[in-house]
Amino acid sequence: MLIAFEGLDQSGKQTQAERLRDRLISEGRRVRFVSFPDYTTPIGQELSRALRGERDYGPDVMQLLYVANRYERRPDLVRWLADGDILVSDRYLASSIAYGSAFGLNAAWLTDMQRFLPPARLTILLDIAPETAVGRKSVDRDRFERDLALQARVRSAYHQLAADPSWLRLDGEQSRDLIAESVFTAVSALLARR
Repeated sequence: MLIAFEGLDQSGKQTQAERLRDRLISEGRRVRFVSFPDYTTPIGQELSRALRGERDYGPDVMQLLYVANRYERRPDLVRWLADGDILVSDRYLASSIAYGSAFGLNAAWLTDMQRFLPPARLTILLDIAPETAVGRKSVDRDRFERDLALQARVRSAYHQLAADPSWLRLDGEQSRDLIAESVFTAVSALLARR
């Protein structure tokens, strides 16, 4: 199964994904951690340049690059899932939908172009206010992180996506330990039904 963590930057996605991975491993499960964008790939390196302001791509091109970056890793994802591994992902498909639609792109198009990627069994939204994100990272913010109006639109898009029953929306302003327990409870329930 694939479990994806979503939310604004600085919402705790990486922290909670790593905590879940470590806890599942401690229980004897085979787990792989992935993170998107994956800056180690050729497309990921291009994304990194764009986020640093070295490229000037429109929102559609940026989302095509983000999606292509996931497709670069598709063979690995498919193989690991076929081997029975649990994949824990820091960002996944919903990021393109939330950020792309916040830029006015068509959500159906953003969803459709990702239809050949393995779907997440559970997507966990760590919901924080844009102002919280700014407070958690005040320096070295990329061009999207600096735009509070954009972050508010992204948050709204995430709220709409999280209405799906395959999502779990958690208050990302809670303590890390409380969030980790809520995450583990939800994942344990899924694993018990497997």
